[in-house]
Amino acid sequence: MILRRAAIALATCLAATAGASAGDFSTFQSLGFSPDGKVYAFEEFGIQDGSGFPYSNVYFIDTEKDAYLSGTPIRVRIDSEEADIAKARADSHDKAKALIDQHKVLSNTGVLAAFNPMGEVGADRKRIEYMQHAVEPTPGGSFALALEEIPLDLTDNCRDITPDGGKGFRLKLAKRDGEAADVLLHEDKRVPESRRCPLSYQVSGAMTFNPIGADPVHVALVLVRSFGFEGADGRWIAVPFRP
Repeated sequence: MILRRAAIALATCLAATAGASAGDFSTFQSLGFSPDGKVYAFEEFGIQDGSGFPYSNVYFIDTEKDAYLSGTPIRVRIDSEEADIAKARADSHDKAKALIDQHKVLSNTGVLAAFNPMGEVGADRKRIEYMQHAVEPTPGGSFALALEEIPLDLTDNCRDITPDGGKGFRLKLAKRDGEAADVLLHEDKRVPESRRCPLSYQVSGAMTFNPIGADPVHVALVLVRSFGFEGADGRWIAVPFRP
């Protein structure tokens, strides 16, 4: 009788878990840099919250202007729950092929110097520290990024969704080559519609690249949690800078 009750309880628990709803956090995939470091590209992909549709977005960023290249981001969503996410990724890469080839980003992967996605327990979501070179012994000192959430005016679409107020973020370089620093890298003046009513921000990683004959390029990876259909959704923001 005890074993039978335990089995029923376990089955009930599994059924409830299977039926539970949740938001989606996209997977981050760095593509790389142009040889001169002036362009950085990455992909985010996943299964869309609510619809169950697979998607893949490819971003190309001008690292000097901190702006998207013309005609990007490249966004693909297949409006079918039966579609394979591999198909969405293949389609987005096909559409991005001309830019991938033009800027040779797959030939210059750079270094994933730090990565702290949403699943790590006890991690500091507002600060991350890293070394810029993937060699040992590692030359130079560490770099640190510090993020602060800042209140901003709500967009019209978010007034009923996040009544406590709009959120942007401020990002600073808090340590440079082992020395304390206080350098503003980014500060939101407004909340872009593409962030879809942000709930919170997390500094989640850093990419580095050392182009030949040019200054090093770093990219801060910021995870934004936004209001979703079935829960919070996670998407990626890349902030390039030259320390």
